[in-house]
Amino acid sequence: MLLFKGPRDQILMPLQSVCGIVEKRHTLPILSNVLMEKDGEDLTLLATDIEIQIRTSTAAASADKVALTVGARKLQDILRSLPESTEVMLSLDDKRLQIKAGKSRFNLQTLPAEDFPRMSSADGQAVRIQPTQGQFKRLLALVQYSMAQQDIRYYLNGLLLVIDGAEMRVVATDGHRLAFASEALSETMPRSEVILPRKTILELSRQLSDNDESLEIVLTPTQARFSFGNIELVSKLIDGKFPDYERVIPQQHGKVLVLARDVLQHSLMRAAILTNEKFRGVRLVLSNDSLKIMSTNAEQEEAQEEIEVAYQGDSLDVGFNVTYLLDVLNNVDVDTIECRLADANSSALFKLPGNERFKYVVMPMRI
Repeated sequence: MLLFKGPRDQILMPLQSVCGIVEKRHTLPILSNVLMEKDGEDLTLLATDIEIQIRTSTAAASADKVALTVGARKLQDILRSLPESTEVMLSLDDKRLQIKAGKSRFNLQTLPAEDFPRMSSADGQAVRIQPTQGQFKRLLALVQYSMAQQDIRYYLNGLLLVIDGAEMRVVATDGHRLAFASEALSETMPRSEVILPRKTILELSRQLSDNDESLEIVLTPTQARFSFGNIELVSKLIDGKFPDYERVIPQQHGKVLVLARDVLQHSLMRAAILTNEKFRGVRLVLSNDSLKIMSTNAEQEEAQEEIEVAYQGDSLDVGFNVTYLLDVLNNVDVDTIECRLADANSSALFKLPGNERFKYVVMPMRI
């Protein structure tokens, strides 16, 4: 029974869209598979890891009705290895998926489609917003590097998405630093707060285009659905109480520096070479018209950078993890950045000059 006939990329591209979430090893072997369903003129591809589900489609070869599951990685690897312009045929023959391309032939085993787990649609009140793909992708890029990885405080292993009136906010923290970004919405919405899993955020960042094409986000109490292009991504939410980010963001820091982002970035990169590999600490020493960046390592080697700054006031000596400082500088696309400091025991606040829609807070460290 013929499922697909056409150029390689017409089946490979949608397959790659769903394969990103397929884990290599699973307790349920069928989760390593992709579900292929043909109904009418569409061939639908669906993959899930129980927490996230991605569905997309491409044009089918005939109007027959058929459904099967097949090893996602193997099928992807076979298609990738074929020449770009190759005509590919996929057909089901005696519970095996046959792949024909030129003089190449492959037979893959299949598992029954009815055994494949699907995420059911969530009940409850839904909040629906429609930013552009580019808007949401840029918003995620401003904060996602601050998400925790495998923290026992499971609610930190994700990103807080808040819809409040005519504003959308995203917040991420790992307990050492916090990133906040917001974007105006075209209409006023009821307040909604959800925590999206880390894997969902990374997958969205990979798949969303940086353009003005539409993205529909539907939030329910237990689920989030993202629809863009011909892709639908459904994700479970993290259940838990996210920290009160508004209390963490300092309001009264009096020492204000406006710095060229690339100058500060390159100075920190050079100083980072001689930091302690485990603690990655650098000292920022602020005095009139000068910011010194210093680091030492276990071998007593030292680095010192000095940047001229427009600052007059009390001197300050404070330590930070250089990785956290570089993370923000690597992920904001601006020429100048504003840094606000208070004392040696207080966090640093990074902002974009004249812009209240982005804030990054990093805790100090003893050096």
